[in-house]
Amino acid sequence: LHWSHPLCDAFMDGAEAHGIPRNADYNGAEQLGVSYSQVIINKGRRVSAARGFLHPAMKRPNLEVRINAHASEVLFDGRRARGVRYFRDGQSLDVAARREVILSGGAVNSPQLLQLSGVGSPGLLRPLGIEVRHDLPGVGENLRDHFAPRYTARVKNISSINSSARGVRLVGEVLKYLAGRQSILGLSPSNVYLFCKSDPSLDHGDLQMVFSPASYKEGVYGELDELPGMTIGVWQQRPESTGFVRIQSPDPFAAPAIQPNYLADQLDRQVLLRGMKLANELFHSAELMPYFEKDLLPERKPDSDDDWLHFARHYGATTYHLCGSCRMGPATDSSAVVDSELKVHGLEALRVVDASVFPRLMSSNTNAPTMMVAEKASDMIRGKAPLPAAD
Repeated sequence: LHWSHPLCDAFMDGAEAHGIPRNADYNGAEQLGVSYSQVIINKGRRVSAARGFLHPAMKRPNLEVRINAHASEVLFDGRRARGVRYFRDGQSLDVAARREVILSGGAVNSPQLLQLSGVGSPGLLRPLGIEVRHDLPGVGENLRDHFAPRYTARVKNISSINSSARGVRLVGEVLKYLAGRQSILGLSPSNVYLFCKSDPSLDHGDLQMVFSPASYKEGVYGELDELPGMTIGVWQQRPESTGFVRIQSPDPFAAPAIQPNYLADQLDRQVLLRGMKLANELFHSAELMPYFEKDLLPERKPDSDDDWLHFARHYGATTYHLCGSCRMGPATDSSAVVDSELKVHGLEALRVVDASVFPRLMSSNTNAPTMMVAEKASDMIRGKAPLPAAD
């Protein structure tokens, strides 16, 4: 069973009228289409990687989880990683690795930790006073992310999540949640997913949209408006624009510079423009008109492509799909950081296992692919033979 809402149904009806079919399983054989979103929510709670994998494993005697610990440096003997230095309660501590060190800090923290350890571009490290242990210029480069502008509108003749999240109605939603019934407390911010093509001649889709029967302040997901509304967001699935993660200080507690370079590539601007215009059409479909009162963001349709892009740059935001900053590739590729077994090029006993190893963004959210990488990596770390090739 999924949570449903008349605004979601009307949006999907409007998509069908635009030639975008219903698709009950966009993670199946065919991605194109529109449907209620698939979620990893069980009994009202998100099943995170920690809940699904880590917490059950914490019962085992060969696992120790140290919280409130801030990794500051990978320790080396020559080119072999021998452990990690970290801070806890203001004290510097070392932990030794019997076999290898595995970094799983994500697309920001993993390259940051490598750079702090002297692994990266000499042009970045030396001016900061960091000894270059291994010249690997790809560390922190190739950062990619999905960039999403979002529109909001006020609705009429119907209740939205906004009104259910306040006052007496919120008390009712809490009671339903505690009773194990469907409630807004058990929802993700995106309730409908849509996959389509920016150009009918394409072999595969290149646009993704999300729809919610709620309006968010300035289109930012998670921050509800007081008024009843709805929101649609759109992004290009495989952007060409790349950015970087670069430390700005040898201090491990200092934030790195994070620059995704959204819309730097001309193709990205062209694809997003088509996606924004299509999203605007779907937002104003005849099927949604019985509930549509007025546009909130933007207040009126942009007049030109430059105006569309200005809106995107001003109100667009991350979809939290950062990846690529320790990209996988052969040793002959100077921009690659890890090989096909996720081992850091030129070093021993050091791997990176997280979304930073993706060479490019995939045509999806990054949650499930990242868990897939971790599952595959666990087999490689344990020396298990790969499964036979499938047809």
